[in-house]
Amino acid sequence: MDYHEMMELGDELDLQFDELVKNCMLSGAIDQGLYQKYDVKRGLRDSNGKGVLTGLTEISDVLAVRPDENGVMHPIDGELYFQGVNVVDLIGGNAKKRFMFEEATYLLLFGKLPKEEELESFIRILGSLRELSSEFVRDVIMKAPPANLMNALQKCIVLLYSYDSDPDNIAVDNVLRQSLQLIAKMPLMAVYSYYAYRHFRLEKTLLVRPPKKDLSTAENILYMLRKDGTFTDLEARVLDVALVLHAEHGGGNNSTFTNHVVTSSGTDTYSAVAASMSSLKGPRHGGANLKVMQMFEDLRANCNTSDEDSLTEYLTAILDKKAFDGAGLIYGMGHAVYTDSDPREVMLKKYAKLLSQAKGMEREFELYDTVERISAKLIAQRRHLFKPICANVDFYSGFVYTMLGIPTELFTPIFAIARISGWSAHRLEELVNKGKIIRPAYRYVGEHRDYVSVENR
Repeated sequence: MDYHEMMELGDELDLQFDELVKNCMLSGAIDQGLYQKYDVKRGLRDSNGKGVLTGLTEISDVLAVRPDENGVMHPIDGELYFQGVNVVDLIGGNAKKRFMFEEATYLLLFGKLPKEEELESFIRILGSLRELSSEFVRDVIMKAPPANLMNALQKCIVLLYSYDSDPDNIAVDNVLRQSLQLIAKMPLMAVYSYYAYRHFRLEKTLLVRPPKKDLSTAENILYMLRKDGTFTDLEARVLDVALVLHAEHGGGNNSTFTNHVVTSSGTDTYSAVAASMSSLKGPRHGGANLKVMQMFEDLRANCNTSDEDSLTEYLTAILDKKAFDGAGLIYGMGHAVYTDSDPREVMLKKYAKLLSQAKGMEREFELYDTVERISAKLIAQRRHLFKPICANVDFYSGFVYTMLGIPTELFTPIFAIARISGWSAHRLEELVNKGKIIRPAYRYVGEHRDYVSVENR
């Protein structure tokens, strides 16, 4: 019985259920002042919003400040490092113009930049794993496809357990095998789930095109997704850059920390990745670019996009909780770590501009650029901030995916296709170091009471 069916119960049961909801709300409400009293770091963040240190990693580094000669920290243009290598250099140093997601994945998993023969061998391994059995497609993907493709991907990941001959073995060699299979198969599961949903729920044409072993991850996504299987080199390279930029972002982001927590319990790979998927699905994490797209749709409908005064008025109304969803947030602006700039946004914005020129969508790009500029000023003024507010990677990613013809249903799954590389690296790091089970504390602030039998209450 779902929520709506419960609501259709008789009047008496409706009243009883309403009472249960009230009890739940009263029971769950904690005095907010107690968090300060007991110095509880809500969201595992300190009073300045900085993440509480909970672990060590060599996989990636997210930098937003740097000390001067006196040790005083100052904001800098954001920097992101994969195993010590600056991501901007990783993408920009691509002399042979090859697709970089596979190389970034190798770097994250194995801690070094591969030699040419090592990279070619790794690409062949991934290519050989890019297949799903017809039984899996028929029995898992095609049956009862969920409307939300993140749930569809979770279903696929969990049920891969049943197709694995050694699913619970958490030895490093077995987990690496499982991780490489997930990295290779995620694009297939996402695209096939999209077409399964369209076919069975919307009565649209079913398209199941096998991937090509000699194509990169980015190329295969476009090849499998598009009805004619064609794409330009620029389109594939822009998607490849987006995959690299989303592949990893430190051990403290919500979905990766979730993976560390679940991995520390000793559970299997499929359960750990499914847990990360649950986190990434949330609109405060992987679903943020969808909120950006929805905000821009509302913006176009409610103001003159060619008039900066009109845009400023609308964005001010958003901050005043009088426009869009009433949350008071300009989505895609601001970041928990970065201040001066998000290096992922800076890099993706460059490629968004190139793609907009190729697609004849320069005016749309200019709108995004203008909204970014106005929003940064408005937020700083409204919050009386002396530090700058930067756009984050979500600000342009949805726009890029739209120009690539990727449906909105696949926006967050594309994020997952990229981030599975980072999750896998962190899971392996947790297992290699044989860490303790992660168990932070919660302080009890309720009252102790005597039990009274039901007849005497």
